[in-house]
Amino acid sequence: MEEPLESAELLAFTRTVDARSLSRAALELRVPRATIGRRLQRLEERLGVRLLRRTTRSLLLTDAGEALYRSARIALDAVRQAEESVRRRDDVVRGELRVSVPPFTNPHFHTLIADFMLRYPEVSLQLHFSTQHADLQRGAFDVAIRGTRALEPGLVARVLTRSSLIAVAAPSYLARKGKPRTLRDLRQHSCLLSFARGELPQTHWIDRKGRQVQVAGGIASNDITFLRQAAIDGIGIAYLPLEHVRPALDDGRLVQVLKGNLETTTQLAVVYLEREFLAPQVRAFVDAVVVFAREHPEALWPEPPRPLKA
Repeated sequence: MEEPLESAELLAFTRTVDARSLSRAALELRVPRATIGRRLQRLEERLGVRLLRRTTRSLLLTDAGEALYRSARIALDAVRQAEESVRRRDDVVRGELRVSVPPFTNPHFHTLIADFMLRYPEVSLQLHFSTQHADLQRGAFDVAIRGTRALEPGLVARVLTRSSLIAVAAPSYLARKGKPRTLRDLRQHSCLLSFARGELPQTHWIDRKGRQVQVAGGIASNDITFLRQAAIDGIGIAYLPLEHVRPALDDGRLVQVLKGNLETTTQLAVVYLEREFLAPQVRAFVDAVVVFAREHPEALWPEPPRPLKA
């Protein structure tokens, strides 16, 4: 019977995948880069398969590496939780917590984080602000706050807040290009596109009935604040949360287009892995965010900036 894989080798492998760099993995594990390389080599030799394809600029997982990564993350997380449960001889919430959130510009969200850390000072929080779709299954994060319509298997989502998603444009743009009357008319318009899953520019919007509407435009951005401002500046039509554009609608800088046709509901949720035993720091953070959202739902949307004075 073969002995199990060494945890040091699995840790070197998973950290290298997460960091996408041998050098950064070595820095995080506080060992020489050569040590990481040797551990990866031993792991591949032991398994008899190639796990990583290394180029001068990147590291790519093979199919075998992808399969091992997912299993290794589960195993290492279980070991970490077991270690924490033994060390924890009181009710103090402690441990590492890795959270992915959208780029919030609302100061109330910062207050949530400050209150959480004051309440749980022994938690080591890694807060990553990004529009990228965090892959919780790969283990780089414990929790994510993100817009979600459907979940991958093995994830749990607790909805924090909902908003209408509406199409808006500036009066100057509509005077120049004309107001679309039907969804088909969007083909003759410049649409301001966000990124699907935070990765690639959108090619479709979703209408009121859940159908895909093909769109195209000259600008794509993963920053909805930028897209709103581009719409205000008359560059094109944007499809954004109502809370994010309400002030500009109220003062006439934007108007809604295709009302009743191009509308849907978007939501923000806190998402985490479905597990029998959820780490205390993860549960504490999830609960804190849910309570905060119940009391201050508007604080989870970026705060619209005030227009510049002339």
